[in-house]
Amino acid sequence: MSSLSILYCGDLRKGGTCLHRMQALKELGHDIASVDTAPEDVRNRQRRFSYLVRRKLFGPLDLAKANKQIVSKVKQRSYDVLWLDKALTIKPETLQKVKKIQRDCCIVGYSPDDMYAGHSQSRQFLKHLNMYDVFFTTKSYNVSELMSLGCPRVEFVGKSFNPNLHRPLSVYEEECVRLGGSVGFIGTAEKERAHSVAFLAEKGIRVKVWGNEWVRWQKKLRGKFAVAGPSQYGEQYTKIICSFDINLGFLRKINRDQQTSRSIEIPACGAFMLAERTREHLELFEEGKEAEFFSSNEELLDKVRFYLAHPQHRKRIAAAGRQRCLESGYSNHDRLKCMLEKVVSLR
Repeated sequence: MSSLSILYCGDLRKGGTCLHRMQALKELGHDIASVDTAPEDVRNRQRRFSYLVRRKLFGPLDLAKANKQIVSKVKQRSYDVLWLDKALTIKPETLQKVKKIQRDCCIVGYSPDDMYAGHSQSRQFLKHLNMYDVFFTTKSYNVSELMSLGCPRVEFVGKSFNPNLHRPLSVYEEECVRLGGSVGFIGTAEKERAHSVAFLAEKGIRVKVWGNEWVRWQKKLRGKFAVAGPSQYGEQYTKIICSFDINLGFLRKINRDQQTSRSIEIPACGAFMLAERTREHLELFEEGKEAEFFSSNEELLDKVRFYLAHPQHRKRIAAAGRQRCLESGYSNHDRLKCMLEKVVSLR
């Protein structure tokens, strides 16, 4: 594929998957200009009480002046693609101006979240949904749902990993003890997750969690699991994954998840994953050979006990899971290649 000029708009904070996708496009040889919808000064303002009240009333606000930036950049030079990564603050008027200035610019949408759910949407998003040439979603059920809301073309694409970050790491023993342990999870606490973790701990399994809201659930359930700290990102996130014997893969119920970023990132790190059993998980990895799955707390406990007692079996599955990620094209680069091929076919 020849190089494309892409104007990439999204939340480009350090450690975020949005930034990882943009970096992958650069590494694929495309000419990238960017609009950051959440620079540090904007994130600081978003924490203020006044902003939270306004957001509650009016939805996400364009504090970064992303709409103005997009129009300005489109006036300055031509682009093959305007890539909008979960563009909650972009107005339909902005996209109308883009099409008026550059008729052949393909407007592409992407989101890793459930965009049919009210908590993921915005008024601007719903109003400009009909203006995408194509929208890529990591939620298979969103394809028909977003089309019912007016999006003319929606494509499903699986979750992905960053090969520059999600890879096997050797962790010093002292650091491994501090970061990891027998069984662990990285991510925000939720009711179902907390009950599963507390259940394991009650049965004598040493469980350590990283993420927000866990202390509250630990107190509420009187859980015997360890709370190591807030959610981690970047190299530290990879180190933690590589420091656990068993990485739990919980799904977010409010998003109706069939897979999450962890579903790919854990195996990509060459680590052992024990995740909730879903149709998409079973399509991504062969059960018992490339990853393991559970459908109840009782099955979760049984498999945790088995794999803690059989480390060599666990390591073989972890290695096979990483190989599956590499051979089946689960990386950001491979996923983006497929997406751009569809975009080029539209142009």
